[in-house]
Amino acid sequence: MPKLKLTYFDIHGGRGEPARLAMHIGGVDFEDHRISFQQFGNARSSFPFNRVPALDIDGIELSQCNTISRYVGKLAGLYPSDPLQAAFCDEAMDAVEDIVSKVVATFPIQDEAEKKAARQALADGPITVYLQQLQALLESRGGEYFADGRLTVADLKVMVWVRSLRSGILDHIPQDLADNVAPLLVEHLARIESNPKIREYYARFT
Repeated sequence: MPKLKLTYFDIHGGRGEPARLAMHIGGVDFEDHRISFQQFGNARSSFPFNRVPALDIDGIELSQCNTISRYVGKLAGLYPSDPLQAAFCDEAMDAVEDIVSKVVATFPIQDEAEKKAARQALADGPITVYLQQLQALLESRGGEYFADGRLTVADLKVMVWVRSLRSGILDHIPQDLADNVAPLLVEHLARIESNPKIREYYARFT
């Protein structure tokens, strides 16, 4: 097994969280290197594409959150071996990344009224659309998991996003949006969160 070091923000969510969860669930040993936003700002240019998460694999730096999740998912036994099921897994992860990128684009907005308008437009439009489409995907795959009829990194990616939406951490996006427009995703969230390994993971921080 290679020596792994995952660098990401010291938060319980975001683009690095699915990889952390996957490695914990799969018993993959790794260094969970958590940094502050200020530390990232000071060292931004040292990361591939000036972004995190970044995964060091025996001295080789790997970037792009979904790429990292796929890699560690394979190590953890949480990524399908069947090509079509792998594509289903990728489809859900890439959809979440699409909409997360739209939300992240509002982070630099300084004017509160402008940010509110931008976030409300996202909630009324793209976020609602992506929640509904992901719910439809889930239903088409059997209603419990997004691929392979079992827990994969796709479920972790969707779970982390829906969990974030419902947490209230994103100003001007209703906490009950997912409950109202995609209740099956909220049920999916509860199902994935009930995994003993996930409960164990988050219990370390309480």
